[in-house]
Amino acid sequence: MLTIDMATALRTASGSDPAGIPDILAKAAAVLEVTDLVVYLIDFGQTVLEPLPDRAAHAELPVTESVTASMAGRAFTDQEIVSADRADGVRVWIPVREGSDHTGVVAVTLPVADESRLRACAELGLLAGYLISAQARCTDLYNLYRRRRRMSLAASMQWDLLPPLVLHAGAVAVAGLVEPAYDVGGDCFDYAANGPLFDFAIMDAMGHGLGSAIIASLAMGCYRHDRREGRPLATMHANLGSTVASHYDDRSFATGMLGRIDIETGVLTWTNAGHPLPLLIRNGRVVGQLACPPTPPWGIGGASPTVATECLEPGDGVLVYTDGVTEARDRAGQDLGIERLIDLTDRTASDLLRPERIVRHLVRSVRDHLGGDPVDDATVVLVRWAGPQRP
Repeated sequence: MLTIDMATALRTASGSDPAGIPDILAKAAAVLEVTDLVVYLIDFGQTVLEPLPDRAAHAELPVTESVTASMAGRAFTDQEIVSADRADGVRVWIPVREGSDHTGVVAVTLPVADESRLRACAELGLLAGYLISAQARCTDLYNLYRRRRRMSLAASMQWDLLPPLVLHAGAVAVAGLVEPAYDVGGDCFDYAANGPLFDFAIMDAMGHGLGSAIIASLAMGCYRHDRREGRPLATMHANLGSTVASHYDDRSFATGMLGRIDIETGVLTWTNAGHPLPLLIRNGRVVGQLACPPTPPWGIGGASPTVATECLEPGDGVLVYTDGVTEARDRAGQDLGIERLIDLTDRTASDLLRPERIVRHLVRSVRDHLGGDPVDDATVVLVRWAGPQRP
């Protein structure tokens, strides 16, 4: 059986130049007789795959590949290996993952795509994901290669706040996207898989641009601090309000929602600070909004929050979003609206797609409605509970 020598590759990568990842992968895959290896990274807008520069010879100059109209894009979207026969062998596109976060695609040419080689190719994709993730902590190269255009300071700050856009962790899967990717200002989200509990949050700081990013950064820092201290939702919610209020006047605020799922029972608890109500998805359809009496936005007033409760059923999803989604206005002045969002969600969720595909489709629909980038930030996050996990 052919296998990738991951241990040697990891040792080689330790202390190596971050730009040398394609060379390390090519050497690790030499046992498969691969040629023409290309590493692609997904751009911040999740629309194209950008090739990493390397020193290798290629049959054709690597170019940017569309997520929706290329073999590389198909491998990324479906998270499955795809292949096509060529004159010099079989071209194979392999999804690159770090954990469950989708990083990009590795393309190689094989002499033959037999079962043993394809299994080893899957290992190559995992190796690429871990190498890229480890090296990304000490270089800006990967961040720069993922940029299709200049990014605003506010957007750069917001992206540094965000967790991985996709997580599959046992009973819970979550995916989120923010738009406009290169100019987002006040929207952010977060989550944490903490043993028996899964915490998540979405926030929308007032305005747009650097001022919004600073408010969002303060709010997110407060949330993460209290969550890591093990504080209950009501306390976290109240502290968010007082923290924002103590640093800003009453014209600066953030709306948002804090949620928590008991992994074993599926009990969802949440609070709301003047934010759009989440949608509950069951059996592939939106069955309603999750009501919770809201407090004023964080930074305005000091009302005690209500902690709402919902018992999720296995397979249920909770869709949270910012008002930039429903208030996205087309050239005719028509808002997308909640009914249209529900309709779009129904049509996508009914296919029982992975959360990341549903979220990507919804954000693309917002862009299509607008005919371009949103004027206001638009963020969508979907959390799905699979049910209690059996040993």
